[in-house]
Amino acid sequence: MSGRARLALFAWAATLMSACALLPLVDPAVWILQAAVLLGIQTMVGAAARRVPLARPLTIAAQALVTLILLTVSFAREQAFAGLIPGPEAFRHFADVLRQGGDDIARYAIPAPLSSDGIRLMLVGGVLVIGLAVDALAVTFRSAAPAGLPLLALYSVAAGLSEGSGDWVWFLIAAAGYLLMLLAEGRDRLSQWGRVFGGAPRTPGGESAPAVAPVRTGRRIGVVALGLALVVPLALPAMSGGLLDGTGAGVGNGTGGGGTISAVNPLVSLRDSLNVDEDRQVLSLKTSSTDLSGMYLRIVSLDDFDGTTWKPSKRHIVGVPDEFPTPTGLSPDVKRTEIDTTVAAADWYAQDWLPMPYPPSGVDIKGNWRYEPVGMTLVGDHGQNTRGATYEVKSLDVEPTAEQLAAAPKPPSNIERDYTRLPDSLPPVVARTAREVTAGSTNPYEQAVALQDYFAVNGGFEYDTQVQAGSGSEAIARFLKDKQGFCVHFSFAMAAMARTLGIPARVAVGFAPGTPQADRSVSVGLKDAHAWPELYFEGVGWTRFEPTPTRGSVPSYTVPDSSGSSLPDVARPSAGTSASPSTGPSASESCSAQLRKLEGCPSESAQAVAAGGGDGPTWPQRLAWILGGLVVLLLPLTPMLWRLRTRAVRLGGHGRTEADVVPHTLTVWQELTDTAWDFGIPPDESQTPRRAAARIVALGHLDPATGAAVHRVADAVEQVLYAPRPHPTAGLAEDVRRVHVALRGTTSRRTRVRALVAPRSAVRVVWSASEWWTATKTRASTVRPTLRRPGRQT
Repeated sequence: MSGRARLALFAWAATLMSACALLPLVDPAVWILQAAVLLGIQTMVGAAARRVPLARPLTIAAQALVTLILLTVSFAREQAFAGLIPGPEAFRHFADVLRQGGDDIARYAIPAPLSSDGIRLMLVGGVLVIGLAVDALAVTFRSAAPAGLPLLALYSVAAGLSEGSGDWVWFLIAAAGYLLMLLAEGRDRLSQWGRVFGGAPRTPGGESAPAVAPVRTGRRIGVVALGLALVVPLALPAMSGGLLDGTGAGVGNGTGGGGTISAVNPLVSLRDSLNVDEDRQVLSLKTSSTDLSGMYLRIVSLDDFDGTTWKPSKRHIVGVPDEFPTPTGLSPDVKRTEIDTTVAAADWYAQDWLPMPYPPSGVDIKGNWRYEPVGMTLVGDHGQNTRGATYEVKSLDVEPTAEQLAAAPKPPSNIERDYTRLPDSLPPVVARTAREVTAGSTNPYEQAVALQDYFAVNGGFEYDTQVQAGSGSEAIARFLKDKQGFCVHFSFAMAAMARTLGIPARVAVGFAPGTPQADRSVSVGLKDAHAWPELYFEGVGWTRFEPTPTRGSVPSYTVPDSSGSSLPDVARPSAGTSASPSTGPSASESCSAQLRKLEGCPSESAQAVAAGGGDGPTWPQRLAWILGGLVVLLLPLTPMLWRLRTRAVRLGGHGRTEADVVPHTLTVWQELTDTAWDFGIPPDESQTPRRAAARIVALGHLDPATGAAVHRVADAVEQVLYAPRPHPTAGLAEDVRRVHVALRGTTSRRTRVRALVAPRSAVRVVWSASEWWTATKTRASTVRPTLRRPGRQT
């Protein structure tokens, strides 16, 4: 096997090894077999094109064409001409399949099921595109080092989406593939040097044995570097980044001390875990509470509204206290009952925030968790999450009366300032609608109840999980106009409208009450994912409201003539606590306004928090952006990459023997003239090498030492052209490099930048392609007469 064929094989292996990082994202992972076969065909096409040989751009074009045909046969065969050639119909089908894949990704958690061609096309097509880039850089252009960029992009996308603890394994595999590719290229280069260091013995036939010592040394260096890359970050706390660290992107080491929690929207992370079709159990809990209708499990509160979405503010976090402080604003006059709840999370549910009843008064949980005092939430430290966790929570069942809420005094200035802040981009229709809905209300409590009833009862809104969450400052305005949405729309809109009225408001994210089981436990499933607004009333604290129709339970203190008791009316059906809930979604339009108020409508499938994260890109979109960015980056840099590669090849030859002294010297001379051309001195083919050298020295304003280097190269050219027995001239490559450095020092910055980014000599690629095409037509014209039928003889 030739050196280049071996390098192509290792490039194929490196791409597949990096693609292994995508395996945890989809189940089953059989797509990798299809990708391996198609990538192998792509690699073989490249090897055949290079053996012809075709020009490098044509080799890449041939591989790209075959890749498109392979994808057409695999995913759009019925829409292609003759089942092979893609046409407009096939490309439309590709778009439909990719759109279907995007919808599947939006519905499923990681690992997503490989149930459609959409996800498979994204994976296989992405690997083939990366493989083409790696093969082109490492094999076609003989530069394996830059080929690590597309491999890194492939691994980074997978690692950024995978939340498992074994990411280092995929990094090790991907790095090993890249290292093997580098070693293959190094071995190929060493094999061209002949005898190295004078230590390689010769075979009986007189040929030099392969130089294995440098290759072995390279392997050792690579293994040591790879080991350091894995071990050193573990010993350096400053390198532990991620969601949480001690500088504002997360928290520091240990369980004590301070830190901050970054403003990362939890709706994005919950989307992957909760947005699925099947109602899988997320949490199982046992509680001492006799009223399950208010057993909301709160994950985090969103208090920062920037006009586009709600997200948690950056907050200071500390170690978890043994006993939590009294909730902000809660006075001793308000009735409360302490509740004990044991929560068990599913093995597959990995959430950074800890679901708890609100307000918590204490938590008993193992692991690295930190406490955020303002929101009274717990967040995992350095990779800690809820996967398989079992913990006990003490919480307060706060039971205010309507009278207490109506008589609440004005909130403290700091709370009013922080939780009524609104962006200037908020559409005026939001505040105008809030004033119209609450007209006639005499206090903030009546205003809050009026807002809740407007959304849940008398405003004509419908619960619909198919509505896009939307983004931008006009999202709330569109929701108020269309009157269709799900919990994210209702909670976001009510909180924003409450702030326009001067009522402190934020949005809570978590789970609505689950379903009681025969063993007296409560099962919380995916369809219970929910978001709701919390409004602040001095003396009571943060108080839950429920504006989403058919979801959760309406708080007793917001129902007219409420006695303030937390016990639910036994005659009132509850969608969240029914012993036998409907497994299918029910149309919200079939529910009357009164049934919505009394929770008599069955619960619909809540893709809930997931769609709230729809503002963020899905992982296939991120992959497409990265690949598109690489293409946009590489296309303008193609002349520069070609020029760097050409210079390295020309000056990397040796010319040690009489057989190769002529081509080596002429190649070095061409590199010298092309270097001068790049810096604004065009070549003049009509001049002799000596006169051309003098012209370069004069126009380039070169110093005497550099001028002597130019003339040495010219003398070597004349010697190989006219001497009967040309002999090698040492140091020609170094002379050309010296000229290159000197020209950089004598030219302007603009000229230097152009010589690097857009070298004039790159036009030789076009000339070579033109010459190849002319030669091809000439060969075709000489062959054609032999194919004619001979004339009839008489």
